[in-house]
Amino acid sequence: MLGSIAGDIIGSVYEWDNIKTTEFPLFRDDCFFTDDTVLTVATAWAILADEPYARAYKDFGRRYPGKGYGGNFQQWLISDSLEPYNSWGNGSAMRVSPVGFAFDSADKVLEEAKKSAETTHNHPEGIKGAQATALAVFLARTGNDKAAIKKEITSQFDYDLSRTIKQIRPDYTFEVSCQKSVPEAIIAFLESNDVEHAIRLAVSLGGDSDTLACITGGIAQAYYKKLSETIVVETMKKLPKEFTDIIEQFKKQYNGYF
Repeated sequence: MLGSIAGDIIGSVYEWDNIKTTEFPLFRDDCFFTDDTVLTVATAWAILADEPYARAYKDFGRRYPGKGYGGNFQQWLISDSLEPYNSWGNGSAMRVSPVGFAFDSADKVLEEAKKSAETTHNHPEGIKGAQATALAVFLARTGNDKAAIKKEITSQFDYDLSRTIKQIRPDYTFEVSCQKSVPEAIIAFLESNDVEHAIRLAVSLGGDSDTLACITGGIAQAYYKKLSETIVVETMKKLPKEFTDIIEQFKKQYNGYF
């Protein structure tokens, strides 16, 4: 899960100031956590506390306002309703990595990813994006190689993972849909050499860089098993104690790793 949060923080300063290169300072002083981190931690808390995902998202979102929530999600957040609003946005995918780390079968991961998504993003593409991301995390965590992960995600979700970052990057622009960001984030993982490289590739696409890197970072952590000391230290420094406590509890409960 910390890989997702690291991706969010590293990508945060480039969301509205896109770059098209992997050569950039990994952590800048003005890096910050966004809604991606808030809701990823909320997902982890929902799993730990056996709390409904919708309630966790509403509680955490209200406690951490102004973190870049999408317009529809913001309206949902301040309302008294827990009804979904049929979104196909990538918010369902950016918050789902804890599901891939916590559950021990592909079927359960897909079931829980659907539950987490449909609290708000109950459009088929919103559910699909969350399930594809969570399943990629699960497959990576359980020892599948990249070829197997690519084949399974392509088969189940019909995403085009045959493209390369070099092909995508020149014309890629800001995109908030699952269908035009989740495949690109997975491709960044597939081309990577380690977690840092995966995050750099995702950010280098431009567009919604923090969310792309958040999705990629979670899959990369699951696959490579270890985050560098720099990523761990610098990421944890950017987070409130409530978040670091939940991360540590989640790691202990689900035999996680940094």
